[in-house]
Amino acid sequence: MSNYNANMETRDVISLISKIREEVNRFIVSEMERYGLDGIATSHGDIIYSLFKNPRLTMAEISKGINKDKSTVTALVEKLVRLGYVTKERSKEDTRVVYVALTNKGRELEPAFDAISEKLLTVFYSNISDKEKKDVLSVLTKIYNNF
Repeated sequence: MSNYNANMETRDVISLISKIREEVNRFIVSEMERYGLDGIATSHGDIIYSLFKNPRLTMAEISKGINKDKSTVTALVEKLVRLGYVTKERSKEDTRVVYVALTNKGRELEPAFDAISEKLLTVFYSNISDKEKKDVLSVLTKIYNNF
């Protein structure tokens, strides 16, 4: 295979990954609308999922856990506070530390998030064997770690 063709295939893979990401986001937004989850963006999902697993996290823990910088997490959390899904509370021991926790309204999102996630995975992995799932995860993890 010529170098040109190899470079084109590499670009095709990168383009395809980008298109898959767009389709996944479009799917999630559509499903969220179907469940009446207004105001929540796909970028809030990682924060909400983190809080489903651990009901009280610091802003720093969230930032590290979802691999986003603190200013981005702060903006996303502020919107979730305004929407009534989370609360923020300063640590009594160290006022620099801010804890984030789900409200009752936030906890009520879990069944919808689980259903959307399950449907997404069903569509995503349709016609994909277990071996192919492992292979694609392995390759994408290697690519991610290259950066």
